[in-house]
Formats: sequence, C-alpha cells, structure tokens
Amino acid sequence: MARAAVRLDSPAVHQQLTAAVRDHGLITAWEEVMAPTLRAVGRKWKSSGDRYVEVEHLLSWHVSTVLRHACFSAPVRQDQDSSPVLLACLPGEQHTLPLEALNAALAEQGVPTLMLSGAVPGEALDGAVRRVGPCAVALWAQSRSTASMPLAQHITSARWGIRGARRHSPVLVCGPGWDRAASRDLLRPAGLRDAVRILVALHTSSRP
Repeated sequence: MARAAVRLDSPAVHQQLTAAVRDHGLITAWEEVMAPTLRAVGRKWKSSGDRYVEVEHLLSWHVSTVLRHACFSAPVRQDQDSSPVLLACLPGEQHTLPLEALNAALAEQGVPTLMLSGAVPGEALDGAVRRVGPCAVALWAQSRSTASMPLAQHITSARWGIRGARRHSPVLVCGPGWDRAASRDLLRPAGLRDAVRILVALHTSSRP
C-alpha cells in the first residue's frame, strides 16, 4: 500500500484499504494496515525534506474516506436513540484519523456516536457535553502540546440533568499525547481495540 501511495496510484490505495476492512474487520485493518502505513509514509516525508507530503495527503484522504464509508454503512441498531459516545480532538489538535477509526469501529459495534472531529474549542466541547449528555466522552491528543489535563478534568466533572439526579460522563483520554499517569478520574485505553471494549461496555451499562 505504501508503494501504491508513493506512486500516487489512487485507485490501488483505495482498493487495498477497502479490501483490508472487508477481509479483516475495521479494528485489525486500522492496527495492522492503516496506522503502520501512515507512520511509514510520515517517516519517509520527515526524512526526505518534505518531498513526500503529497503522498501523505493522498493516503490520509483515502483512509478517511474508507473509515467514513465503514461508519455510515454499518447496520443501524434499535438503540440508536440512546445516549451517544461523544468524540472530539482537543483544541489545536488536527490529527483526526485515529478518532475517525474509533468512530467507525463503534458504529460497527452498533454504538451511536457524536463526532466533533478536530480542534474543538474547550467552551464548545463543554457545551456539547452538557446539551447531549453522552454516555461517555473520548478525547484525542496526538502530542503533549495539545493534551490538556485541566480541560479533560473539567469535562469529567460536568453534570447535567434534574436536581438531585444529576449525571456525568466517563471520559477516555486517547492518544500518545497523554501522560501514562493520567488522573484516576480518567480512563486511559491502551489502543483502539481497548477503547472500543471500554466504550461498548459503558454504552451497554447506560441503557435505560
């Protein structure tokens, strides 16, 4: 796939990505095909004086396209009206593909989601949580510069609902930007597969 991307062979890249999801499932396709190829192309770009930036853009676009197709083609389950998992990148964070993979993997499991995507301002994130009342919140940070522990702790302390029966959302801090020794109030999944396992369980336990 990396060779097809370097050749700028768009049809081949798309075909191989689609086949990987079809043959191995979305989580395995992300962990063993998409993410390693993205890292390999990224290393090639960084080590070659920006010569391969167009290759990274081509590959990223096709990965995003395949992930979104997988998300919207997933079967609709009967509990789609239940509280969704809210997915967002921290302010200043533009690396959305891992979050898109999580969104698609949750859709594959029948878990409703609300995807806010990249660089969500803190005030907007807080407002969305209070308005939607999600069953869980997943916050992505690719680097330490965007991983805001104060904002994550603020989101996990947000409450909504009627007085005397207020609720709050469990918060997962996802991505390599977070310190491994994150607050005990926050959930720290080891990767995509672990995040899906945690969020499926949280969604199941939140059903009326």
